[in-house]
Amino acid sequence: MHYEAEIMSETFVLGIDAGGTHTDAVLLACSAAAGDAAQASLVASAKVRTRHDDLPRSVREVLEALGRAAPHCDFGRISRVTLGATLAVNALVQNRADRVGLAVSAGPGLDARRFTLGRHVCVVPGGLDHRGVEVSPLRTWVLHETAVAWQNEGVAAVACVGKFSPRNAAHEQAMAEAVRHAAPHLSVTEGHRLSGRLNFPRRLATAYFNAAVARLHGEFLDAVEAALAAAGIRASVRLLKADGGAVPLELSRREPVQSILSGPAASVMGVLALCHQSAVMRQGCSLLLDMGGTTTDMALFVDGSPVVDRDGMLLEGRRTLVRALATVSIGVGGDSLITVDADSGALSPVKVGPLRDGPAMAFGGTQPTLLDALNVLNSSAATADSADAVAGNVDASASGIAALASRHGLSAHDLAQMAVDDALQQVADAAATLTEGVNARPIYTLAALKALREARPAHAWLVGGPAGCVARRLSQALGMPVQTPPHADVANAVGAALTLPTDALELYADTGRCVLTVPALDISERIGKSYGLNEARQRACDLLRQRLEAAGEKGARVEVTEADIFATLDDAGFGSRDIRVVCQVVPGLSARLDPVR
Repeated sequence: MHYEAEIMSETFVLGIDAGGTHTDAVLLACSAAAGDAAQASLVASAKVRTRHDDLPRSVREVLEALGRAAPHCDFGRISRVTLGATLAVNALVQNRADRVGLAVSAGPGLDARRFTLGRHVCVVPGGLDHRGVEVSPLRTWVLHETAVAWQNEGVAAVACVGKFSPRNAAHEQAMAEAVRHAAPHLSVTEGHRLSGRLNFPRRLATAYFNAAVARLHGEFLDAVEAALAAAGIRASVRLLKADGGAVPLELSRREPVQSILSGPAASVMGVLALCHQSAVMRQGCSLLLDMGGTTTDMALFVDGSPVVDRDGMLLEGRRTLVRALATVSIGVGGDSLITVDADSGALSPVKVGPLRDGPAMAFGGTQPTLLDALNVLNSSAATADSADAVAGNVDASASGIAALASRHGLSAHDLAQMAVDDALQQVADAAATLTEGVNARPIYTLAALKALREARPAHAWLVGGPAGCVARRLSQALGMPVQTPPHADVANAVGAALTLPTDALELYADTGRCVLTVPALDISERIGKSYGLNEARQRACDLLRQRLEAAGEKGARVEVTEADIFATLDDAGFGSRDIRVVCQVVPGLSARLDPVR
């Protein structure tokens, strides 16, 4: 699609989403009327096949395609670029992430190995108490030989985690220094810099996965920056995070774990941008379905805001301290392979996914997929007013489905129907699992805590390449209306382009010890015994603004999300206060998207 934009006062923003099947890009023009919210309109979009072995090349190719779609647009006028990518999560799933060594200090009374990950673990004697006071000195000498051995065994990164490091980072810093001294070629992640929360098992997992993807993440960002520069784009660059916000590249390099699940987040923010005018979106509960070529991602909205996973991002069965949207992904997409197991004894021997081996036969693939099955059904039932679309070469789809059906003594129509039924049932089951999981605890949205007893979606939004082919049947399977918004095929890239930068920061103050700490910034300051909650709130907000300004993001609107004060006894038995403040940049979209240009 291609639209002209010649208004020189407009600001152009670029969104790129490197998904499992396609890499999409959109160029949006943003303008703000006086006293009104910013408005955005689609200038051009482009879509290319994702090259999993060379993701930077996918970015270069989609930029070239976007240039052809908008030949009169000067890329030098682009003011902001936001990326969404599956690189990190694919590396974990495909076992291509770096091998990680885990240096742990837990102190007395706890077997740290109960919570560790991987084969390369070193428990370092020494520890702190819950207030950050050293109870036994750290003996880093055990790390010297271990780090050298790890390096010789192919370990590329080390995660250093102490049980109470958010209260006092000294032991983690000492472990990190010991590793750097003994094995300078190993990259190091310090757990306290990723989160100030005191959940030791989750901080272990967070640091471990951060270390595992750090090198790949950095190399990808280097290549993307080079591709953008070659295209004449000198704009600031952000990366989408798992919580539906964006982060400047400088900060993303430090905390790559935040962006591991940026793909589903792009879907959510895209639907929010495309459907913001809908009363159905603004009130009640609705379901998001993003069906791509490889997966279907799902999320929930309550009163126009996406639901957040209160338990933190889940990676390989381990909870982390990374804030993330509540999503479910299943291996069902337009390119998911159809298999037949006549000996399974199942009521239907036909299954869809989770395997994918290239595109559907309708687009040049060699094996029949879900999209091919949809083409067969939709073309055979097509009428002048049919709502079911077809895609690509329908004859190729029909030929592939017929050949597979013949090998198993089935008709082409029956096999296609069983394949579609299986896919729809998987989607419906996953949607029910997501809903029940959200309803198992108080509902927390990106905007605010919601005093709701339960969320029951009554409407669904469907985006992704196969949307037009499956929408009507999906509505029947879910028992609710399913609507496909304009620009559904590039919704993820739209979401990336319009997402505001977000960041969070946690501050801890102990008036008994007269110490204020901000783990993510490695800050430790002296405070007075009279230090209060209001001072802590202001200090936290100021520090977060400074962190973003240093990364090139000015004018961020910061809000305090948690502020607690607890009466305690200090080391001498006198009354003191423990203060904890969490603040964040207010999440959301930078502009509202016009339905058409």
